[in-house]
Amino acid sequence: MLKSKDMQLSFYSTLYFKIPENHTLKLIEEAVNFSFITGMIEKSYNKFYGRPAKDPELMVKLLVLQYLYNLSDERVIEDASLNIAYMYFLGINPEEELPHPSLLAKFRNHRLQEFTLDEILVEVVKQCVDKGIVSSSSVSIDTTHSEANTFKATPERIMKKLVKSLFKAVEVENGKVPEALNQNIPDYKEIEDHKKAKQTMKVFLEETIKQVEENVEIIDGSKTKAIIENTKAILNDPKFIEQKGVRSIVDQDARIGHKSKTDKFFGYKTEYIITTEDRIITAVTVNHGAYVDGTQFNQLIERSKNCGITIDEVYGDKAYFKKPILDKVKELEATPYIPVSAMAYRVDENLFSYNKDSDEWFCTQGNKTERKKYYKDKRGRETYKFYFEKEQCKSCPLRAECIKEKRIGKILVVGINTPEFYEYSQQQKTEEFREKYKKRACQEWKNGEMKNFHGLDRARGYGLKSMSIQAKLAALAVNLKRIAAILSSQKTGSISKRTEKHYVFPNLLAYLDISALLFKSSF
Repeated sequence: MLKSKDMQLSFYSTLYFKIPENHTLKLIEEAVNFSFITGMIEKSYNKFYGRPAKDPELMVKLLVLQYLYNLSDERVIEDASLNIAYMYFLGINPEEELPHPSLLAKFRNHRLQEFTLDEILVEVVKQCVDKGIVSSSSVSIDTTHSEANTFKATPERIMKKLVKSLFKAVEVENGKVPEALNQNIPDYKEIEDHKKAKQTMKVFLEETIKQVEENVEIIDGSKTKAIIENTKAILNDPKFIEQKGVRSIVDQDARIGHKSKTDKFFGYKTEYIITTEDRIITAVTVNHGAYVDGTQFNQLIERSKNCGITIDEVYGDKAYFKKPILDKVKELEATPYIPVSAMAYRVDENLFSYNKDSDEWFCTQGNKTERKKYYKDKRGRETYKFYFEKEQCKSCPLRAECIKEKRIGKILVVGINTPEFYEYSQQQKTEEFREKYKKRACQEWKNGEMKNFHGLDRARGYGLKSMSIQAKLAALAVNLKRIAAILSSQKTGSISKRTEKHYVFPNLLAYLDISALLFKSSF
């Protein structure tokens, strides 16, 4: 049940006068009205029944503090119980008790859905646009990666864990494991041939599932049924055996991505749009590590427009030089500052994707190109031929549809330049473009800020939903910190009206502070 917020200030609230006027949290509280949060989240509460719930605005502010100062659930509650600046930001009286740390996790998982965070992010930016704090009309888009909160395992190790979890579920729900089930799990570590080890574990896992279905009564909604369905889904993915699908049981959404041709990571990609002048993040999406940059460009642009900003310029790297993106920028009547990618066209993007860092093409089945060759035909047209790995093409389930010639492996031919993008290539040779493109550097700095100071370098939990909440809370935290910095710079060299008011009666304030402490110590 959601109860009304208590707005009564206590005698101890006079301690808040000790907080400096240029304190980050004080500037944030003055600039942003967070009361809208309760209205957004109240539909997930019952207004008339149940125990009184903690104020949603208070819970969101606690999460903001957590990500602003990169704290754990326990530490943010502990610090907020002692720091008067934290208490002022939370809108509570100094003597009030804060919720138990476990409630923060429950609030994140059950109340704070991803769409709510998007709405909160948009509303905060919109308030700042309306107040003139944010006024930039150029935006930049990029992705940054986060490592998963676990290690990547081999397919045979994953299959062994799946078998064990299946046996355990059967034992718990049925009292014992039927004797008909073969519990002698093969030791894949003794098999030197990696391919043979994977195949051995795959056969054993499939046979185990079959035996369970024949000898155990499986009830709908049971853990046994859930494990069997999940296991079948993993095995039916052809990318799993090729080590391009699920690589962890505890985090089945994480995938391997490429930072460069030789450097890989296991985890997630956060894609976001930022204003180049004010460096405020307007929209965020999170995907697995193998996500293709720019796929959700339209969604991010629409959220940015909802913030109330006018988009006149769009910046991005070569990964964003794609026809759908350029068309969307043209629709906005904005100017794109995106370097031409010669590898981005004459290819069906529903079948193939390109990684600019590793200079490799990937097909829908996870196969990648291992080498490329320059080619010039009789008409003088310049192209590159990319050769996919032959061994993977041999066993690919889509081989008959993909390779129509009598070739072993797929060869992808892409153009160097096309007439459609000649204008872009010429424009990008100008000094104006090179000078303008320097604005995109703000994004690299923001990437480092979120990773080094706000915990975005590594996932805190498991799964895409958890990572999405983490990235959006980190974006909200850096936005609020940036808003405070902008306001602080505007106040430099002048005393605000509130500060001036406080300095009129310094002795009175000191008296109130001392009286409060004496009053508290008398109990």
